[in-house]
Amino acid sequence: MHPQYLGSDFDDFLKEEGMFEHCQAVAVKRVLAYQLQSFMKENRVSKTEMANRLKTSRMGLHRLLDADSTSITLDSMVKVAGVVGRRLSISLDA
Repeated sequence: MHPQYLGSDFDDFLKEEGMFEHCQAVAVKRVLAYQLQSFMKENRVSKTEMANRLKTSRMGLHRLLDADSTSITLDSMVKVAGVVGRRLSISLDA
């Protein structure tokens, strides 16, 4: 390991490399996509039915389920949370 990174955490490394925000966005989106897929599987909800519940197209649902695509609106996240019976919680931690 490079001596510059000894004693630091992975977040510090990502910040120094200019990748922290992007990695954080990808992680959040992957969790959201996973939770949506899990809900659909557990409740035997088809993609067509889920798209209808979210008032979007199947292509819109596909974008929500794409774990690597981070372009998602706050409105879409709130819709997903509501459809799966959850509440969206966002915080700015130190």
